[in-house]
Amino acid sequence: MRIAFVGKGGSGKTTLSALLIRELARLGRPVVAIDADINQHLGAALGLDPEQVDALTPMSAVLPEIKEFLRGSNPRIASADEMVKTTPPGSGSRLVRFAEDSPLDEWCTLRLAGELAGARLMVTGAFAEQDLGVACYHSKVGAAELYLNHLVDGPGQYCVLDMTAGADAFASGLFTRFDVTFLVVEPTRKSVSVYRQYTDYAAEYGISVRVVGNKVVDDEDVAFLRAEIGDALVGWMGDSRYIRALDRGQRPEFSTFEPGGFELLTRMLAEVDGAVRDNDRMTSLAHLFHTKNALAWANRAAGTDVALQIDPEYVSPLV
Repeated sequence: MRIAFVGKGGSGKTTLSALLIRELARLGRPVVAIDADINQHLGAALGLDPEQVDALTPMSAVLPEIKEFLRGSNPRIASADEMVKTTPPGSGSRLVRFAEDSPLDEWCTLRLAGELAGARLMVTGAFAEQDLGVACYHSKVGAAELYLNHLVDGPGQYCVLDMTAGADAFASGLFTRFDVTFLVVEPTRKSVSVYRQYTDYAAEYGISVRVVGNKVVDDEDVAFLRAEIGDALVGWMGDSRYIRALDRGQRPEFSTFEPGGFELLTRMLAEVDGAVRDNDRMTSLAHLFHTKNALAWANRAAGTDVALQIDPEYVSPLV
């Protein structure tokens, strides 16, 4: 199951995505965590040392290798140089499966330990000095989009992405690659406005959004969220000494997380495990956004009509 965390900058989406990843690891469920935010903070939220995060090769740094691997023997793709972030799999493409090792595990994956044993972390990469003023952040996130396009996952297998803030997530087709999207909302008008903007965009493509409240202080905050969000509100996070300790760089045991926090994570996992993937529809959306990107920029960048990469008879397999 593929899970995205989105929301206004500073709303706490990285914190909540890290908490869900911790809970999945605690339950012994395999999980791949991907930091796809322009501000790369997921590793720190998971309690990793800066040296561990810095030593992890970003997906964007090995994008040519990832493309070559995923291309496989697909006859519709003459070379890896012709692949773009939205390139869908087809006959002959290599797929990434949870239960099987792949070169990505060696190139750009960190296997976590301790309380996070069973979880793997990948990062799309931060802006480098040479990127400033000449590249958009989606040049980094494209590696994650290709990964999801070629990922074979199913119930009991989880891929969690901490996405970039605000409606910027709609600048590519990445937002259509998920089974569940959690939108983190603070009890403020500004945060609710981001919620409305996001859900308006998502509704155009039939993407449902679940809302998690954060930084909730009292009953008035809860009433405000219920009035503004309605049935899409899964639950909310109040004050947490455990989270404050993490934010100070401490490493409290996850067992000390507040009972109310565990209750919220249980509700969120119920939403995830209750989701049913429409594989045909997900494939159709992948083809739609690949065609949109081909016409907008990708044909010029690749020097060929990349829309021809679409294999109309191919549907990615289910686990």
